[in-house]
Amino acid sequence: MPKLRRTVGDRVRGFVKDWSLPRQIAGESPMSKAAESTTSRSLRPRLEQADTIGTSICPFCAVGCAQLVYAKNGKPLHIEGDPRSPVNQGTLCPKGGATFGMLTSPQRVATVLYRAPHATEWEAKPLDWAMDRIAFLTKRTRDETFVEDLPDGTKVNHTLGIGSLGGATLDNEENYLIKKLFNGGLGIVSIENQARI
Repeated sequence: MPKLRRTVGDRVRGFVKDWSLPRQIAGESPMSKAAESTTSRSLRPRLEQADTIGTSICPFCAVGCAQLVYAKNGKPLHIEGDPRSPVNQGTLCPKGGATFGMLTSPQRVATVLYRAPHATEWEAKPLDWAMDRIAFLTKRTRDETFVEDLPDGTKVNHTLGIGSLGGATLDNEENYLIKKLFNGGLGIVSIENQARI
């Protein structure tokens, strides 16, 4: 049997019949299924695809808004505010709402880049190499600039050759540990935080 071809009129009548507005005008309650259409009934939330839901903290400021990260096969699908958090109660500001875009952007730098002194080009390096280099340069600078006593004999045990500028996303506990390590352990005097500037 040949397939009947739908006319434009048939399509328009089908659309109007399926469109929720005429049903609501006819008296169906908007709280009923009057707002549904064939298309909306077939839609599924993309979060159903997630096989993992993790928690995170927004990286943009010191408020510390909690986030839920939905992922499938280890790749994030969506990020939203965590309603269990007393800090943000499931909400995110525009910057926090853009975390997913920042995380998945093809322009995001995901490797260590190093530019040697006087070089004009960046080169990719392994993370272990970068951590070893930072530790080496920190120790060398501390050893070269460490002062135990001032000329008048006052014990200071400090270095003025290294400074620390913390980020606004650091919480109280992290800042406490930074202060203990840098000031008490390494003798660094110049410790500041970007949140105060």
